[in-house]
Amino acid sequence: MAGQLAPEPAARKRELRARLLAARRALPEPARREAARRVGEVLTGLLAAYAGRTIAGYVPMATEPGGPDLPDLLAAAVGESGRVLLPVLREDLDLAWAVAGAAGAPLAPAAIREAALLVVPAVAVDYQGVRLGRGGGSYDRALARVAPGAEVVAVLHDGELSERPLPAEPHDRRVTAAILPGPGLVRLNSTGPIMNLGS
Repeated sequence: MAGQLAPEPAARKRELRARLLAARRALPEPARREAARRVGEVLTGLLAAYAGRTIAGYVPMATEPGGPDLPDLLAAAVGESGRVLLPVLREDLDLAWAVAGAAGAPLAPAAIREAALLVVPAVAVDYQGVRLGRGGGSYDRALARVAPGAEVVAVLHDGELSERPLPAEPHDRRVTAAILPGPGLVRLNSTGPIMNLGS
């Protein structure tokens, strides 16, 4: 409508998130399994350069891309001399980190600085590296602590890499690449400050 203000970024994020999560829930289970298989193949190729190093991953929820075997795939890739950090949600919604396969208390949030590669969940990403998450802000806090030069890769379903700029706010942290079942690894232009485009 002429003269009507564009929705605020937070409202646009909520609308986009609801639509994309509904599309994920509608994906048939065979399609999810095939997507996870393909993402695993692409990740395995990427991870070859990170053997023996510390990387961070996550445990996908039911409809998230990557499949339930994602932590095992990451651990196999880094080998016995490497480490996989998995997120532990704290009461304040920040993320601590547990070493996959190791007993003991979680590591502090700052442990994420040791990761050379982070494989992170996302609901959508655009070509400037703007990431749309689930809305809790946990990963934005974690990504603010990442070491300079670390690779940050979002795992998506096909159709979740946005041609149009996603709504962004100053606290949002960019990713450097995305992995999708169809196109595989897509490098993103994640340099420069986040601009709130299209609002």
